[in-house]
Amino acid sequence: MDKQKPMDQRPTDNYSVVISETQIHRRIATLGRQISRDYKGRVVHCVCVLEDSFLFVADLVREITCDVRCQFIKPLVRVINNNAALTTEIFYSPELEIEGQHILICVGVLSTGQTTDFLARAYRARGAASIAICSLLDRQSDRRIDLDVDYFGFQVGPQWLVGYGLGTPVLDRNMPFIFAAPAPGD
Repeated sequence: MDKQKPMDQRPTDNYSVVISETQIHRRIATLGRQISRDYKGRVVHCVCVLEDSFLFVADLVREITCDVRCQFIKPLVRVINNNAALTTEIFYSPELEIEGQHILICVGVLSTGQTTDFLARAYRARGAASIAICSLLDRQSDRRIDLDVDYFGFQVGPQWLVGYGLGTPVLDRNMPFIFAAPAPGD
């Protein structure tokens, strides 16, 4: 069995650090204080949109001092070709109890905003008491929807990012910092 190299000795020829572990943890502590202040005396229902946000949400909820309930959903996006017209369907599971709840939608990277906007509109229609959006990374250059982000960690450019929960399905999600790397297939 091969021994893995320690994290600081991994080959990083094609990577450059964009956000350090220290920067991430400082910013998450600040977000936790803001959210705690804004939701003081209420229960916040933190909806973690998998997969990119799992490490972010784990660290964030430990910084929030008000009552928190964590729920996890994974979007499945399916594009259907209906006689040359493309239709996008977005499914979430499991179905959450939303009515009267204060919802904090947490995403790792907010890019186009389409999926997050769909989710916020659906929760609003189902009677959420309030809805806020929290994103570790805000990639405004890709935004297709005019979307207000209530809490965000860092604004980033269009580069492919890995580490701290972000990455390909099998590699780099365990890094404690965020790298810019060649996009898969490059």
